[in-house]
Amino acid sequence: MTEEKRTKLYLHLKKWMEIAARDYNMISEGDRVLVGVSGGRDSMALLDLLNTPMVFLPPFSVVAVHIDPGFDESREGQKILEQYLKDNSYRYVMDKTDIGPLAHSDYNRKNPCFLCSRLRRKRIFEIAGECGCNKIAFAHHKDDIIETLLINMFYGREISTMVPNQAIFGGKYNIIRPFAYIREGLIKRYAKERKLPVIKNECPTA
Repeated sequence: MTEEKRTKLYLHLKKWMEIAARDYNMISEGDRVLVGVSGGRDSMALLDLLNTPMVFLPPFSVVAVHIDPGFDESREGQKILEQYLKDNSYRYVMDKTDIGPLAHSDYNRKNPCFLCSRLRRKRIFEIAGECGCNKIAFAHHKDDIIETLLINMFYGREISTMVPNQAIFGGKYNIIRPFAYIREGLIKRYAKERKLPVIKNECPTA
């Protein structure tokens, strides 16, 4: 990132992202971090910030992964995203699936969001293994963590929420959330400031 792009907002987000990552031991030297990129502002901002020089964190590498749910046959949004990833020299995987239509079909009698999320996560874990990644970064932010806590308290009758660093499959992978200390509004401002491409969400349930 060039000096003219080092705005106050960039420095603020970068500082708190790195502090969260350090506080929760999210990233170690040599980690290969798979970044789940939905094409929304939050995930695009996370990918952008993780791809900048670090102050508090050791060297690590990044792989961007987009799971195309298969709603838009023209794939216009995916083409824009892929061109952006190419132009910025990211290592990336664009995975075309039929998860979205399947989740909304007669095959699925449950909430379509539940099955869609489950199948997308499954593909992300599979791709992490194929790419040799040991960390999986999602763009859940402070607001997401608070909202999940309230939902679980009021509807699930338990005190729990997403954790910033979560070991899964016996420690084979860790799901990390570097935006755990950052509010959603600031992330969206940053995405707009950086003119990051955003894909329209074609899901009928969105």
